[in-house]
Amino acid sequence: MYPKYIGLLCCLLLFSCTSVQVAYDYDKKVDFSQFKSYDYFPNMESGLSDLDTKRLFRNIDSLLQSRGYKYSSTPDIYINIKTSNRPKPSNSSVGIGIGGTGRNIGGGVSVGVPLGGNESYREIIFDIVDADEDELVWQAVSEGTVSEQMTPEMRNAKLKEVVEKVFSSYPPKQK
Repeated sequence: MYPKYIGLLCCLLLFSCTSVQVAYDYDKKVDFSQFKSYDYFPNMESGLSDLDTKRLFRNIDSLLQSRGYKYSSTPDIYINIKTSNRPKPSNSSVGIGIGGTGRNIGGGVSVGVPLGGNESYREIIFDIVDADEDELVWQAVSEGTVSEQMTPEMRNAKLKEVVEKVFSSYPPKQK
């Protein structure tokens, strides 16, 4: 009875640790309902590989177009994307202990061994700029873990998760 719950708990912990975190900011004076078309910043250097950039753009295009936005060469808004990576701290450690009782003395050494591949934190910043005013009007900063061993399918799924989470608050709900 307990092993089935332990497996479920492990899965929940695994997926909760890998979720994407997002912080948002926007200009409260902007009427976001006026924006109907978009394009990406010309000559954007996202910091992602060409393949990951294509995956990200496809996911953004799919989501925005499903909401009625049109891709246009004369857009209402430009989307700019910047990324940075930093190593994920290792959970491995070395411990040394000495202890004893009476005349007996004992000691021990333990070493933590990292499991899995190299992981890092990837921060992706999404800027939305009013094309007419050339001003930043909305920004989202996402952070999540990525692994060098991710397959193309896993990369696409991770980028789709990022896009869905980031754009879940766009356009912002204004009062």
